[in-house]
Amino acid sequence: MGWWGGRGSSGFGGRSTSDEVTEGIDASGLTAIVTGGFSGIGEDTARVLALRGAYVVIAGRNLENGRKTKDEILKKFPGAKVEIMELDLSSLTSVRRFANEFLAKNVPLNILINNAGIMLCPYQLSVDGVEMHFATNHLGHFLLTNLLLDKMKETAKVTGTEGRIINVSSMAYMMTYRGGIQLERLNEKSGYMSFLAYGQSKLANILHANELTKRLSEEGANVTANSLHPGEIKTGLPRYSRLVQAIMPFYSPFMKSIPQGAATTCYLALHPSLKGVSGEYFHNCNVYGKGGYAKSEELAKKLWDVSVQMSSK
Repeated sequence: MGWWGGRGSSGFGGRSTSDEVTEGIDASGLTAIVTGGFSGIGEDTARVLALRGAYVVIAGRNLENGRKTKDEILKKFPGAKVEIMELDLSSLTSVRRFANEFLAKNVPLNILINNAGIMLCPYQLSVDGVEMHFATNHLGHFLLTNLLLDKMKETAKVTGTEGRIINVSSMAYMMTYRGGIQLERLNEKSGYMSFLAYGQSKLANILHANELTKRLSEEGANVTANSLHPGEIKTGLPRYSRLVQAIMPFYSPFMKSIPQGAATTCYLALHPSLKGVSGEYFHNCNVYGKGGYAKSEELAKKLWDVSVQMSSK
């Protein structure tokens, strides 16, 4: 079931858009956070959630871009409930500040969409001394999720409405370092390859959702966690790669539009058919089999433990 393929058992497929997969769904009364929501598929995800009536907190680094995003949404839907907040996923201090500021609002939280990410950047370390792909794509989201998890569980318990956590991953998770995730040498420059570092961070997104599902299930919490591949999309994400930019014009006709790329995220966030579904990996709005290290319970547990240690500094 590729991009050009037909619809899967969900009734949706690679050509489905974010508007189509949420058509007729009433999200009023729900609160959602979308990271990396000032551009690309994150922006479209925020637009659609707001269109369906949710109160949407859009988080990102550049508040000027955020204001433009908010204005565009309000221009289309004057009654939309949208707020922007500053968040830099590569900084643990920024993540903690964001979480504290959100929790201080004393509002419920039903949906957390861990969407923000970087791709194929040259070797660099975050302000916390963590390799930038791992810091931004995984560790920041890991800490954010943990800081907001009690609020999500409380909201689900009080309202009876299932909470949903969505990690935007990538098929690139299959192209990673030997062993899947190099937990002992995450920050070493020697042997660094940007596409493997990116794949490693995307594998971490899947393993995070897997292990989180296990822990939520053991607690009996009414919160699910899933991961997804959005597809190959026309966005500015590969801006660091000259090779990708060079082949983009030739590959462009076969890529998804942004609303098609955001479809699976919106489907996971709102569709009623997914009630109780957790720990799955989705592509084109359908469950897609995990391969290789993405199935490893042992690696997921090790990643969790290392992430707790790294994010507590």
